[in-house]
Amino acid sequence: MRETAPMRAEHRSTRLGYLLAATAAAMWALNGSLARFLLDDGVDPLRLSQLRSTVSWAILVVVLVAARPGLLRVRREDVPRLAFVGIVGLAGVHATYFFAIDRLQIGVALTIQYLGPLLILIWLVVVHKRDLGRGLWGAAGLSALGCFLVVRAYDFGALDVLGIAAAFGAAITFAIYLVGSEQLGRRYEPVTTLLYAFGFATLLWAVAQPVWAFPFDRFDSLDNILYGLGVAVVGTLVPFVLMVSAVRHIPAPRAAIVATLEPVLAAVFAWVIHDESLSPGQIAGGLVVVAAVIWVQFQRISHEDEAAPLRAGETEAIPAPAALSGRAPSIG
Repeated sequence: MRETAPMRAEHRSTRLGYLLAATAAAMWALNGSLARFLLDDGVDPLRLSQLRSTVSWAILVVVLVAARPGLLRVRREDVPRLAFVGIVGLAGVHATYFFAIDRLQIGVALTIQYLGPLLILIWLVVVHKRDLGRGLWGAAGLSALGCFLVVRAYDFGALDVLGIAAAFGAAITFAIYLVGSEQLGRRYEPVTTLLYAFGFATLLWAVAQPVWAFPFDRFDSLDNILYGLGVAVVGTLVPFVLMVSAVRHIPAPRAAIVATLEPVLAAVFAWVIHDESLSPGQIAGGLVVVAAVIWVQFQRISHEDEAAPLRAGETEAIPAPAALSGRAPSIG
Protein backbone atom coordinates (compact mmCIF):
# COMPACT_ATOMS: atom_id res chain seq x y z
CA MET A 1 0.00 0.00 0.00
CA ARG A 2 1.29 3.41 -0.94
CA GLU A 3 2.16 5.62 2.03
CA THR A 4 0.27 8.88 2.35
CA ALA A 5 1.82 12.05 3.77
CA PRO A 6 0.10 11.57 7.19
CA MET A 7 1.36 7.98 7.33
CA ARG A 8 4.92 9.09 6.58
CA ALA A 9 4.67 11.78 9.25
CA GLU A 10 3.43 9.22 11.77
CA HIS A 11 6.21 6.80 10.83
CA ARG A 12 8.85 9.52 11.34
CA SER A 13 7.32 10.51 14.67
CA THR A 14 7.34 6.90 15.89
CA ARG A 15 10.96 6.36 14.87
CA LEU A 16 11.90 9.60 16.62
CA GLY A 17 10.22 8.36 19.79
CA TYR A 18 12.24 5.14 19.79
CA LEU A 19 15.45 7.08 19.09
CA LEU A 20 14.80 9.52 21.95
CA ALA A 21 14.07 6.68 24.39
CA ALA A 22 17.21 4.76 23.35
CA THR A 23 19.37 7.87 23.69
CA ALA A 24 17.94 8.51 27.17
CA ALA A 25 18.74 4.93 28.18
CA ALA A 26 22.32 5.34 26.92
CA MET A 27 22.79 8.53 28.92
CA TRP A 28 21.34 6.95 32.08
CA ALA A 29 23.77 4.09 31.57
CA LEU A 30 26.69 6.51 31.27
CA ASN A 31 25.45 8.19 34.44
CA GLY A 32 26.19 5.00 36.36
CA SER A 33 29.85 5.15 35.44
CA LEU A 34 30.09 8.87 36.24
CA ALA A 35 28.34 8.37 39.57
CA ARG A 36 30.70 5.52 40.42
CA PHE A 37 33.61 7.97 40.78
CA LEU A 38 31.64 10.04 43.31
CA LEU A 39 30.27 7.04 45.21
CA ASP A 40 33.77 5.58 45.48
CA ASP A 41 34.89 8.94 46.91
CA GLY A 42 32.35 8.72 49.73
CA VAL A 43 29.36 10.66 48.37
CA ASP A 44 26.15 9.21 49.84
CA PRO A 45 23.78 7.79 47.16
CA LEU A 46 20.78 9.72 48.47
CA ARG A 47 22.79 12.95 48.52
CA LEU A 48 23.75 12.23 44.93
CA SER A 49 20.06 11.90 44.06
CA GLN A 50 19.45 15.23 45.76
CA LEU A 51 22.24 16.79 43.71
CA ARG A 52 20.75 15.42 40.48
CA SER A 53 17.31 16.89 41.13
CA THR A 54 18.48 20.22 42.53
CA VAL A 55 20.99 21.06 39.80
CA SER A 56 18.62 19.93 37.02
CA TRP A 57 15.81 22.05 38.46
CA ALA A 58 18.08 25.10 38.86
CA ILE A 59 19.29 24.85 35.25
CA LEU A 60 15.74 24.59 33.93
CA VAL A 61 14.62 27.61 35.97
CA VAL A 62 17.47 29.78 34.67
CA VAL A 63 17.04 28.69 31.04
CA LEU A 64 13.25 29.08 30.95
CA VAL A 65 13.21 32.41 32.80
CA ALA A 66 15.76 33.77 30.33
CA ALA A 67 14.51 32.21 27.10
CA ARG A 68 10.90 30.96 27.38
CA PRO A 69 9.14 32.36 30.47
CA GLY A 70 5.78 31.43 29.01
CA LEU A 71 6.62 27.76 29.57
CA LEU A 72 6.66 28.36 33.33
CA ARG A 73 2.86 28.61 33.43
CA VAL A 74 0.77 25.57 34.30
CA ARG A 75 -2.88 25.08 35.18
CA ARG A 76 -3.63 25.08 38.89
CA GLU A 77 -5.54 21.79 38.61
CA ASP A 78 -2.42 20.10 37.19
CA VAL A 79 -0.12 21.04 40.11
CA PRO A 80 -1.05 17.97 42.21
CA ARG A 81 -0.24 15.64 39.30
CA LEU A 82 3.07 17.40 38.65
CA ALA A 83 3.87 17.05 42.35
CA PHE A 84 2.95 13.35 42.21
CA VAL A 85 5.24 12.69 39.24
CA GLY A 86 8.08 14.63 40.86
CA ILE A 87 7.83 13.19 44.36
CA VAL A 88 6.67 9.65 43.62
CA GLY A 89 7.96 9.19 40.09
CA LEU A 90 11.36 10.92 40.29
CA ALA A 91 12.40 11.08 43.94
CA GLY A 92 10.50 7.87 44.69
CA VAL A 93 12.29 5.70 42.16
CA HIS A 94 15.69 6.82 43.44
CA ALA A 95 14.81 6.33 47.11
CA THR A 96 13.24 2.89 46.64
CA TYR A 97 16.06 1.69 44.40
CA PHE A 98 18.79 2.76 46.83
CA PHE A 99 16.90 1.16 49.71
CA ALA A 100 16.56 -2.03 47.67
CA ILE A 101 20.25 -2.32 46.81
CA ASP A 102 21.11 -1.74 50.46
CA ARG A 103 19.27 -4.98 51.31
CA LEU A 104 19.61 -7.02 48.08
CA GLN A 105 22.15 -7.82 45.43
CA ILE A 106 22.14 -5.01 42.84
CA GLY A 107 21.26 -7.46 40.08
CA VAL A 108 18.09 -8.61 41.84
CA ALA A 109 17.00 -5.02 42.52
CA LEU A 110 17.59 -3.97 38.90
CA THR A 111 15.76 -6.98 37.48
CA ILE A 112 12.69 -6.26 39.62
CA GLN A 113 12.82 -2.54 38.79
CA TYR A 114 12.78 -3.32 35.08
CA LEU A 115 9.55 -5.22 35.45
CA GLY A 116 8.13 -1.71 35.03
CA PRO A 117 7.08 -2.28 31.38
CA LEU A 118 5.12 -5.38 32.36
CA LEU A 119 3.43 -3.50 35.21
CA ILE A 120 2.27 -0.80 32.79
CA LEU A 121 0.78 -3.44 30.48
CA ILE A 122 -0.96 -5.18 33.40
CA TRP A 123 -2.37 -1.83 34.58
CA LEU A 124 -3.74 -1.03 31.12
CA VAL A 125 -5.38 -4.46 30.80
CA VAL A 126 -6.75 -4.90 34.33
CA VAL A 127 -7.76 -1.34 35.18
CA HIS A 128 -8.61 0.07 31.75
CA LYS A 129 -9.63 -3.15 29.94
CA ARG A 130 -7.27 -2.56 27.02
CA ASP A 131 -6.67 -5.18 24.31
CA LEU A 132 -2.88 -5.37 23.88
CA GLY A 133 -1.06 -7.39 21.24
CA ARG A 134 0.84 -10.54 22.19
CA GLY A 135 3.97 -9.16 20.55
CA LEU A 136 4.10 -6.29 23.04
CA TRP A 137 3.83 -8.74 25.96
CA GLY A 138 6.52 -10.90 24.39
CA ALA A 139 8.93 -7.99 23.95
CA ALA A 140 8.39 -6.85 27.55
CA GLY A 141 8.99 -10.36 28.87
CA LEU A 142 12.06 -10.84 26.68
CA SER A 143 13.57 -7.55 27.86
CA ALA A 144 13.03 -8.59 31.50
CA LEU A 145 14.78 -11.92 30.84
CA GLY A 146 17.69 -10.13 29.18
CA CYS A 147 18.06 -7.75 32.13
CA PHE A 148 18.05 -10.76 34.48
CA LEU A 149 21.09 -12.15 32.64
CA VAL A 150 22.92 -8.85 32.17
CA VAL A 151 22.88 -7.92 35.85
CA ARG A 152 23.59 -11.50 36.99
CA ALA A 153 20.45 -11.66 39.08
CA TYR A 154 20.82 -15.45 39.19
CA ASP A 155 23.53 -14.81 41.80
CA PHE A 156 20.79 -13.57 44.11
CA GLY A 157 22.42 -14.09 47.48
CA ALA A 158 20.23 -13.63 50.57
CA LEU A 159 16.73 -12.34 49.87
CA ASP A 160 15.13 -9.79 52.17
CA VAL A 161 11.40 -9.08 52.32
CA LEU A 162 11.83 -5.33 52.75
CA GLY A 163 14.42 -5.26 49.99
CA ILE A 164 12.08 -7.10 47.60
CA ALA A 165 9.26 -4.71 48.52
CA ALA A 166 11.50 -1.70 47.85
CA ALA A 167 12.58 -3.13 44.49
CA PHE A 168 8.95 -3.57 43.46
CA GLY A 169 8.42 -0.02 44.69
CA ALA A 170 11.14 1.08 42.26
CA ALA A 171 9.35 -0.76 39.43
CA ILE A 172 6.04 0.90 40.31
CA THR A 173 7.52 4.41 40.65
CA PHE A 174 9.41 3.94 37.36
CA ALA A 175 6.10 3.07 35.68
CA ILE A 176 4.40 6.04 37.37
CA TYR A 177 7.06 8.40 36.04
CA LEU A 178 6.63 7.17 32.45
CA VAL A 179 2.82 7.08 32.47
CA GLY A 180 2.58 10.46 34.23
CA SER A 181 5.02 11.97 31.75
CA GLU A 182 2.98 10.63 28.84
CA GLN A 183 -0.23 12.13 30.25
CA LEU A 184 1.34 15.50 31.07
CA GLY A 185 3.04 15.54 27.67
CA ARG A 186 -0.36 16.04 26.08
CA ARG A 187 -0.76 19.32 27.96
CA TYR A 188 2.75 20.73 28.40
CA GLU A 189 6.14 20.80 26.75
CA PRO A 190 8.68 18.33 28.21
CA VAL A 191 10.74 21.06 29.88
CA THR A 192 7.65 22.41 31.65
CA THR A 193 6.75 18.98 33.00
CA LEU A 194 10.30 18.40 34.24
CA LEU A 195 10.71 21.88 35.71
CA TYR A 196 7.89 21.19 38.16
CA ALA A 197 8.70 17.50 38.63
CA PHE A 198 12.31 18.27 39.51
CA GLY A 199 11.14 21.18 41.63
CA PHE A 200 8.88 19.02 43.78
CA ALA A 201 11.54 16.29 43.97
CA THR A 202 14.07 18.91 45.10
CA LEU A 203 11.65 20.16 47.75
CA LEU A 204 11.22 16.63 49.09
CA TRP A 205 14.98 16.04 49.25
CA ALA A 206 15.46 19.41 51.00
CA VAL A 207 13.00 18.40 53.71
CA ALA A 208 14.42 14.90 54.10
CA GLN A 209 18.05 15.97 53.83
CA PRO A 210 18.65 19.65 54.76
CA VAL A 211 20.78 21.49 52.23
CA TRP A 212 23.03 23.01 54.91
CA ALA A 213 24.16 19.50 55.85
CA PHE A 214 25.11 18.64 52.25
CA PRO A 215 28.65 17.16 52.01
CA PHE A 216 30.16 20.07 50.05
CA ASP A 217 33.62 18.94 51.15
CA ARG A 218 33.29 15.96 48.81
CA PHE A 219 33.30 18.40 45.89
CA ASP A 220 36.50 20.24 46.77
CA SER A 221 38.32 19.05 43.63
CA LEU A 222 37.75 20.02 40.01
CA ASP A 223 37.33 16.35 39.05
CA ASN A 224 34.46 15.80 41.48
CA ILE A 225 32.79 19.07 40.48
CA LEU A 226 32.88 17.95 36.85
CA TYR A 227 31.62 14.48 37.76
CA GLY A 228 28.79 16.08 39.75
CA LEU A 229 27.82 18.30 36.83
CA GLY A 230 28.05 15.30 34.51
CA VAL A 231 25.70 13.29 36.73
CA ALA A 232 23.25 16.21 36.92
CA VAL A 233 23.30 17.28 33.27
CA VAL A 234 24.41 14.29 31.18
CA GLY A 235 22.98 11.63 33.47
CA THR A 236 19.79 13.34 34.62
CA LEU A 237 18.53 16.54 32.98
CA VAL A 238 19.13 15.70 29.32
CA PRO A 239 17.97 12.04 29.40
CA PHE A 240 14.84 12.89 31.40
CA VAL A 241 13.98 15.59 28.84
CA LEU A 242 14.56 13.03 26.07
CA MET A 243 12.37 10.39 27.73
CA VAL A 244 9.53 12.82 28.44
CA SER A 245 9.80 13.85 24.78
CA ALA A 246 9.82 10.19 23.70
CA VAL A 247 6.48 9.41 25.35
CA ARG A 248 4.89 12.16 23.27
CA HIS A 249 5.72 10.05 20.20
CA ILE A 250 5.35 6.46 21.43
CA PRO A 251 3.23 5.01 24.27
CA ALA A 252 4.82 4.60 27.69
CA PRO A 253 4.98 0.75 27.57
CA ARG A 254 7.16 0.89 24.47
CA ALA A 255 9.39 3.61 25.89
CA ALA A 256 9.79 1.49 29.04
CA ILE A 257 10.89 -1.52 27.00
CA VAL A 258 13.49 0.58 25.17
CA ALA A 259 14.66 1.92 28.56
CA THR A 260 15.73 -1.61 29.51
CA LEU A 261 18.76 -0.95 27.31
CA GLU A 262 20.13 0.96 30.31
CA PRO A 263 21.63 -2.01 32.24
CA VAL A 264 23.02 -3.44 29.01
CA LEU A 265 24.77 -0.21 28.07
CA ALA A 266 25.81 0.36 31.69
CA ALA A 267 27.67 -2.95 31.58
CA VAL A 268 29.35 -1.88 28.34
CA PHE A 269 30.36 1.50 29.79
CA ALA A 270 31.68 -0.22 32.93
CA TRP A 271 33.74 -2.51 30.70
CA VAL A 272 35.19 0.43 28.74
CA ILE A 273 35.61 2.96 31.58
CA HIS A 274 36.19 0.81 34.66
CA ASP A 275 37.74 -2.21 32.95
CA GLU A 276 35.06 -4.55 34.30
CA SER A 277 34.82 -7.88 32.52
CA LEU A 278 31.65 -9.17 30.82
CA SER A 279 30.68 -12.81 31.23
CA PRO A 280 29.18 -14.87 28.38
CA GLY A 281 25.84 -14.78 30.23
CA GLN A 282 25.90 -10.98 30.35
CA ILE A 283 26.69 -10.78 26.65
CA ALA A 284 23.84 -13.18 25.88
CA GLY A 285 21.48 -11.15 28.07
CA GLY A 286 22.48 -7.95 26.29
CA LEU A 287 21.68 -9.52 22.93
CA VAL A 288 18.30 -10.66 24.28
CA VAL A 289 17.44 -7.09 25.39
CA VAL A 290 18.53 -5.69 22.02
CA ALA A 291 16.34 -8.31 20.31
CA ALA A 292 13.37 -7.24 22.48
CA VAL A 293 13.91 -3.56 21.62
CA ILE A 294 14.07 -4.39 17.91
CA TRP A 295 11.07 -6.70 18.16
CA VAL A 296 8.85 -4.07 19.79
CA GLN A 297 9.55 -1.68 16.92
CA PHE A 298 8.05 -4.19 14.48
CA GLN A 299 4.81 -4.42 16.46
CA ARG A 300 1.99 -2.30 15.13
CA ILE A 301 1.09 0.48 17.57
CA SER A 302 -2.51 0.69 18.71
CA HIS A 303 -2.62 4.15 20.29
CA GLU A 304 -6.21 3.65 21.41
CA ASP A 305 -5.17 0.63 23.52
CA GLU A 306 -1.60 1.52 24.52
CA ALA A 307 -1.84 5.22 25.33
CA ALA A 308 -2.18 6.28 28.96
CA PRO A 309 -5.81 7.35 29.57
CA LEU A 310 -6.79 10.94 30.12
CA ARG A 311 -8.89 11.87 33.13
CA ALA A 312 -12.63 12.32 32.69
CA GLY A 313 -13.34 15.53 30.82
CA GLU A 314 -9.66 16.20 30.14
CA THR A 315 -8.45 17.22 26.69
CA GLU A 316 -5.05 17.74 25.13
CA ALA A 317 -3.82 21.30 25.52
CA ILE A 318 -1.05 21.23 22.89
CA PRO A 319 -1.04 19.61 19.45
CA ALA A 320 -0.02 15.96 19.62
CA PRO A 321 2.73 14.57 17.38
CA ALA A 322 1.53 12.69 14.34
CA ALA A 323 1.98 9.32 16.03
CA LEU A 324 -0.44 10.29 18.80
CA SER A 325 -2.94 12.42 16.93
CA GLY A 326 -5.17 9.57 15.87
CA ARG A 327 -5.70 11.25 12.47
CA ALA A 328 -3.69 8.69 10.53
CA PRO A 329 -3.70 4.89 10.56
CA SER A 330 -0.92 3.38 12.63
CA ILE A 331 1.94 1.68 10.82
CA GLY A 332 4.33 1.46 13.80
